[in-house]
Amino acid sequence: MENKLRTRAKELADQVVCNLVSHGWTVTSSESCTGGLISAELVGVAGASNVFSQGLITYSNQSKESLLGVRHETLELFGAVSPQTAREMAFGSRVCYQSDFGLSSTGIAGPDGGSESKPVGTVYLSCSYEGNTLVRHYAFSGDRNTVRDKATAAALELLLDCIREKEKEDQLCE
Repeated sequence: MENKLRTRAKELADQVVCNLVSHGWTVTSSESCTGGLISAELVGVAGASNVFSQGLITYSNQSKESLLGVRHETLELFGAVSPQTAREMAFGSRVCYQSDFGLSSTGIAGPDGGSESKPVGTVYLSCSYEGNTLVRHYAFSGDRNTVRDKATAAALELLLDCIREKEKEDQLCE
């Protein structure tokens, strides 16, 4: 299963980079639970240097605040693993680092850290672009590495969906 997930992530990264290059768009990622896996998939694609602005691993709350502008109140009220935090991370990635897209991941990969309301496998992914910020919630199963691999593939799929949505919106304005 792990190989299938990595193959899928690679295929998605290829599509993402191809689409970004064709439009001259850029992306910045901010990762917590994926710990750089999204960035690694993107930079593994030839041509990524033209579209991948940077990747930040914002594992601690302090780094989410200082590097991405996530509000302290958001972290206090909702926690690091929440749709609100994922949204602010993606928005901060895009705005603070002047990219066309901001992509974020936050979650509980395990084996510890889960609770009844947020069990291991809980992941929030977010993508921000031109006034739009989407958040998706996942409840992944598997061990720590499997959860991280699933989140990586899902994040790249979300980014690809956002790229396609922006393409549609841009065509409507022409």
